[in-house]
Amino acid sequence: MLVSGRNNVKEILKNFSLKNKIKKAYCTEKFNELDILSLVEKAKIPLIYKEKWELDKLAKNNHQGIILEVEDFSYVELESLIKKDKCNLIILDHLEDPHNLGAIIRTVEASGIDGIIIPKNRSVSVNETVMKTSVGALYNVKIAEVTNLNQTIKKLKTLGFWIIGTDMDGEDYRNINYPDKCALIIGSEGFGMSRLVKESCDYIAKIPMNGKINSLNASVAAGIMIYELIRK
Repeated sequence: MLVSGRNNVKEILKNFSLKNKIKKAYCTEKFNELDILSLVEKAKIPLIYKEKWELDKLAKNNHQGIILEVEDFSYVELESLIKKDKCNLIILDHLEDPHNLGAIIRTVEASGIDGIIIPKNRSVSVNETVMKTSVGALYNVKIAEVTNLNQTIKKLKTLGFWIIGTDMDGEDYRNINYPDKCALIIGSEGFGMSRLVKESCDYIAKIPMNGKINSLNASVAAGIMIYELIRK
């Protein structure tokens, strides 16, 4: 995985928990951000000088003369998430915004949730933005990529999980009794949960809205639901 841009690179270099994940740094001969170069040197990261056009080929966005090569994130098998009698999982139903995924990863790590399940297709996956937004939490969280969410939900049910979806048509999230084995579903930013996923839920939870807007950011809603789940 490549991380580029001065601010992104600086954040990664300053995050102690990520330093052992950085393999190499690439920069141009003209790169003169001494604070970044000092961080690279202190972390003993190999620094390779390249022409600007070479960095242009490596980076998908404006690299600003500096790129880090970071260890790729490794997804886990679904089975590795469900080995405990008490287990709480988060299922993301085709989330699209990497900032939301990164923020949810951070909340999952902080709260002690056992893992995240995401679909392989038509969904955001772990990338540079996710890693940056998670602020170092990414490599401490187990994430499983699955081919079919509906089949995965059916499998979880056979293993004793209760499935709790989130939707404005549901029951107040504070009134639900959350079981010991629970999978909480957060729908996509634009469309919420898909029809089949919604039909598979044992409960539908809603977060009451008292203002003029009718929905919350996906990562904010996930944070509220996760901590109510932990509290109960």
